[in-house]
Amino acid sequence: MADPIPPITLPPSEDLAQEAEWLQGALGRWLDHQFIPETINQAIAARATQVYVRQRMEGEDDLGGIVIAIVLELKSFDFSESFFGEFPVANAVSELLLDRLGIEPCCDWERT
Repeated sequence: MADPIPPITLPPSEDLAQEAEWLQGALGRWLDHQFIPETINQAIAARATQVYVRQRMEGEDDLGGIVIAIVLELKSFDFSESFFGEFPVANAVSELLLDRLGIEPCCDWERT
């Protein structure tokens, strides 16, 4: 049986407003780059960032907990004008944050 993936704890935010600005911009660019730039992508990035900021303000530093919160909150977001859904968006937030921390967001899974 494979070992569980250890939790990833984000460092305390030194400037949450600056971090939010970075995340919203990075996520918006990521969304635009995946398919085609769409107006809805900026609304998606803003909403996901809003959830992220609230979670951090509430003291959530566990990346897994933040990802779950984004998935749950984006379930009520209207993705009808987008190619995306709550799971790809939450995963993108996770990958962007990991990349910013210098952590490789993807791993080679051993197949047994």
